[in-house]
Amino acid sequence: MEATKAALIVIDMQKGFLDESSPLCIRDARATVPACARVLAHARKTGIPVFYVSRAYRPDGSDVENTRLAPWLSGGKPMTPGSTGPHSAEIPAEMAPQPGDYQLYKPRFSAFFQTELDLMLRRLRIDTVLLTGTTTPNCIRTSCYDAISLDYNVAILTDCCSSNTEEIQQSNLRDMKNIGACLLTSDEFIRQGLPGADPAGQAAEEVRMLRSGARKD
Repeated sequence: MEATKAALIVIDMQKGFLDESSPLCIRDARATVPACARVLAHARKTGIPVFYVSRAYRPDGSDVENTRLAPWLSGGKPMTPGSTGPHSAEIPAEMAPQPGDYQLYKPRFSAFFQTELDLMLRRLRIDTVLLTGTTTPNCIRTSCYDAISLDYNVAILTDCCSSNTEEIQQSNLRDMKNIGACLLTSDEFIRQGLPGADPAGQAAEEVRMLRSGARKD
């Protein structure tokens, strides 16, 4: 995995998911902010493109998932566009977007579902995505599986994503590792970079060789 072909994806790190008073709060999300901030600084320093892929719900609730609608309504309709404060769609100041970063909004869990993310990554010749944010069993996991389905290499920065329990966190990390994602901590990424393995690239080369051999027969 070459850093020059990687992009950092920051998913749903917004106050409405981080503040404990919010009905949509993810228990361990706030604790990941310092690690996320360090990774963001490192990515910008080393020239890795940064993509923020976030949520914002219309005030009438027409785009809220059916499974989330009841707590959203009873919790005061958090995460509306332009909102401020602890229940808002704002990103914490410690990890706020900077000039040159990309910002997208997604209508559902996956960062790829009905967004321009795949198109933009391909235009930038990106082949590896570094996933961070919340929540691990929903947005990180669906983004991971979609990225793998689209033939990206996937790395999960484990201390930069979060769940409501440690059991949920570890179970989902294990599943993503088993499907082919690389797991590493923020410190490992900052100190050592990405592992040298490039499964998507290796697979493409193997297919090319097989096809080339088939044509010679």
